[in-house]
Parts: sequence; structure tokens; C-alpha cells
Amino acid sequence: MTLGPETEGVKMATPRRRSFATLDASTTSTNGSSAPRRTTTADRIKDFILGEGLRPGDPLPTEAELCEHLGVSRSSVREAIRTLSTLDIVEVRHGHGTFVGNMSLDALVEALVFRGVLSPGDDLRALRDVVEVRQALDLSMAERIVASLAGTSNPDLHALVDEMVDAAADGLSFATQDRAFHTGLLSRLDNSLVGQLVAAFWDVHTAVIPKLGISVAADLDQTARAHGAMLDAAEAGDVEAFRAAVASHYQPIDRALGVTTA
Repeated sequence: MTLGPETEGVKMATPRRRSFATLDASTTSTNGSSAPRRTTTADRIKDFILGEGLRPGDPLPTEAELCEHLGVSRSSVREAIRTLSTLDIVEVRHGHGTFVGNMSLDALVEALVFRGVLSPGDDLRALRDVVEVRQALDLSMAERIVASLAGTSNPDLHALVDEMVDAAADGLSFATQDRAFHTGLLSRLDNSLVGQLVAAFWDVHTAVIPKLGISVAADLDQTARAHGAMLDAAEAGDVEAFRAAVASHYQPIDRALGVTTA
């Protein structure tokens, strides 16, 4: 596997000359604890990315350069790149090189979906945990969401609500619109991480439900209209009404999971 651009005419588009100083790090790390652990090749590549201030899409040194400056074999570098690629920390573009990845939460989603399906338990505890985290995120951001939308008009979000209500009336699900609505609410905030977390747990939630044979079709209308109530409350600047709408939004899935709410 060729990780670096080695063919004639293809150059690594580095924005500046790499000193590789951050690759010559210590081979041990405390990692915040008193007991040091052996620093892996993957750790040192991550340190290089941080030390150089690289951003998603920036190129990394070639495989040969990494081997030379880390003092490790090609197999060690390739294994490290495979590990980091799985986590979306790096991206391998065959024939062009290795680049800093987008660092999405896709790996987290896949792991949580598998966990939720593999070991739900008799009481579907794993899925309950996911739903509880979703609710916690929505409620904890209520004041900021309302503050960002108060006094505004959001025809794009209202259009999504209308599509959800229409779909519910026809007995159809509306997963695409649902996800777009939740991410749209958070897109107004100056916090990209919370938006990614909400989207990630939404993806886990919607992926696990059909795998476990759970149906909330009877409550589609309530769920759809709760989105509208959330948006109306946010635009009106009413935090308490927004929180009440969030609670109504989650009542159908809570009932399906046997969750008792106060």
C-alpha cells in the first residue's frame, strides 16, 4: 500500500516545510496518569498533527518520511495509519498521499449501534441510555437554542415540520426530515461539537430501533407536531414551552421502551 505520493509529477502539497521536530518525541507518555505507557506509532502521528497545527485536508509526510523520522518499520506506520483511518483522524487517498481526516463521529456511531443491538438486555437498557443522552443534550441546550432563534423566522425548519406532519398523516416515517430539523436547530449555535453529538446519537437511535423490532408508528403524529411546538417556542423566546415540547417529542419512544416519566 502506497501512502505517499511517489510517482513523478505528483508532489505533496505542503503549505510549509515540515521540520519533523514533533515526530521526534519521547517514546513514553503518562496520558494524564502517574503510570507511563508506551507511546505507539499512532500516538506519535497524532502528536505530529497537533504539534504542526494541521487541519482537516492538510497533507501528512509520506510513508517513507514517517518511517525515517519515527525510526519504525513500514509495517508499523501502515498499521498506525489503518488505525487512525478507522477513527477518521487521517484519510488515505490512494495515489495522492495521506491527509488529516475530518475527525467525524462515524466510528462512535458504529460502535454504539453495535453495542445497542448486541447487548440490549431484557429491558433494552442500551437504547434507553442513548435516548436519555439525546434528551439530555436537547434540554441542556434549550436556553441557547431559544436565544439563537427568538424573534427570527425560519421557513426552512417550518417546511421540515410540515413535511413531517404530512408524512405522519399518511402513516409514513420521516427520518430524513427529523434529522435535518434537529441539526438545523443547532446550526445556529456557535458550537459545532454539540451539533455533531446530537446528530451522532440521533443516528444511533434511529439505526437501533428497527434492528430491535421497536415500533412507534402509532405516535408519529405526536412526534411530528412536537417538532413544530419546539420551533414555535424557540422563535417566541419561550424556554419553558420549548422544554415541554422536547418532553412531548420523546414521549412516544419513552412509552415504547417502557420508560416511566414524571
